[in-house]
Amino acid sequence: MSNFLADLPLAGALVGTDFEGWSDALKQEFADHAFDGAVGSRLLSENDRVRVWEIRLAPGERWHAHRHVLDYFWTAVNAGTSRQHTFDGTTRDVAYDAGETRHFHFGPGEYLLHDIENVGETDLVFTTVEHLDSDNGALPL
Repeated sequence: MSNFLADLPLAGALVGTDFEGWSDALKQEFADHAFDGAVGSRLLSENDRVRVWEIRLAPGERWHAHRHVLDYFWTAVNAGTSRQHTFDGTTRDVAYDAGETRHFHFGPGEYLLHDIENVGETDLVFTTVEHLDSDNGALPL
């Protein structure tokens, strides 16, 4: 999985590796949410082709660990900064511009398990669209 993770369009400044700085509670959260398919804080729409999510985080708020298995893209509605922990033990700080968009593809069995915390001074808002016709089946919500 490490080769696949290296190919994902993850950005930002690397803050730590090998679970450096992770609390026991954070490690437990990743175990508890290892198959959590709620990739946003609010499901806005779903049909037979897509799920459309919103993530809206006030400064200091975070969205718990969740697993992406479907092809998806996200768009930052506004500029902001996040800290993300990823299942491989890395931590990154990422800055976003309004309108910035990234696309992700997952082959059979591939996934991304991560969290997101707003470490900026303004609300952080994303729209995420998952494609239900991906190589992997959708996780239950």
